[in-house]
Amino acid sequence: MWADVVGQEAAVAQFRRAASPDGSLAQAWLVTGPPGSGRSTAARAFAATLQCEQGSGCGQCRACRTTLAGTHPDVTVVATDKLSIAKEEVRALVMTAQRSPATGRHRVVIVEDADRMTAGTFNVLLKSIEEPPPSTVWMLCAPSAEDLAPTIRSRCRLVTLSVPSSAVVAELLRRRDGVDEALAMRAARAAQGHIGLALRYATQQGALAAREESARTLLSLRGAGQAVLAAQALVDRATAEAKEHADLVATEEKERFLHSAGIDDGKVPPSLRSQMRQLEEDAKRRQTRLVRDVLDRYLLDAHSVLRDVLSRQLGTGSELVNIDVAPEIERTAEQVSGQITLGLLEAVQQARERISGNVPPLLAIEALLARIAVSLR
Repeated sequence: MWADVVGQEAAVAQFRRAASPDGSLAQAWLVTGPPGSGRSTAARAFAATLQCEQGSGCGQCRACRTTLAGTHPDVTVVATDKLSIAKEEVRALVMTAQRSPATGRHRVVIVEDADRMTAGTFNVLLKSIEEPPPSTVWMLCAPSAEDLAPTIRSRCRLVTLSVPSSAVVAELLRRRDGVDEALAMRAARAAQGHIGLALRYATQQGALAAREESARTLLSLRGAGQAVLAAQALVDRATAEAKEHADLVATEEKERFLHSAGIDDGKVPPSLRSQMRQLEEDAKRRQTRLVRDVLDRYLLDAHSVLRDVLSRQLGTGSELVNIDVAPEIERTAEQVSGQITLGLLEAVQQARERISGNVPPLLAIEALLARIAVSLR
């Protein structure tokens, strides 16, 4: 069950002890770690171990298989691709958590991206976290404990995941997904420990090449005009990528809604139009979230490029993350000072914070790229 939770030996040992007959099983857990470190994978593996017919997370019994497949009746997983998790969703979870297990030993509720709950939503959850039924186990996943309200995190047992090494991620891609060893290593290094992103780089045609081209464009900026054009192109590309995915999900949701309502001709009666409008609003929020995610991925890549530049300036001798653009990195390291590079790294982080704080993405990206262009002259 734990084969895909790579580079997290201490966390796995903690989960195994808690699930053992002699262990101390907390009823509320908070699994934290950087994006891509395997928070949800670890939570599902723990849920399967708790439900396992052998009691060890064998991965072969019906309980283990159905938990991993998302079909176990006593394991509920909530993941959102919108900006936040609504109160109504959490109220439904609280009701589910009150029920006794149907077939297993525990009722497990996993909330991925628990940091996307609002303050009001945390209040809805608090009572159930404080006094859950004896057989219920809550598992909240978030980047850090500080992303949750103090009243929630103080009632959870904390498990912190680390960033897995590139070698460990590459081995997972090779073993689990059949990726060529050299490509797996390139993808893992570029993803900086993000397992899902590494898989995307290794399997999606052109993804690695596009990342390398973005790095070269970043280091070649020399004027405000170039920066504005590059920012517009980047936001347009992110919007197109997000819209494609959001439209696909929206179409699937609409089809399910129409099918469940018994509507074959596409004509929605007045009594159901408010629900249809809600689906449309959800699609808009999903697209907004996806645009931010794509841009944040670019900003993390930009951060890694500038960090490579700083590494060369300081002579640390560490291996480059962006090894395929090493000549451009070396050239930039010679042209500017380490102090300038440090300032640009701070500017990247500031752009991430601005976008997450609802600053229009185009303005935030333009400001960042303009500063980089001026600094690299």
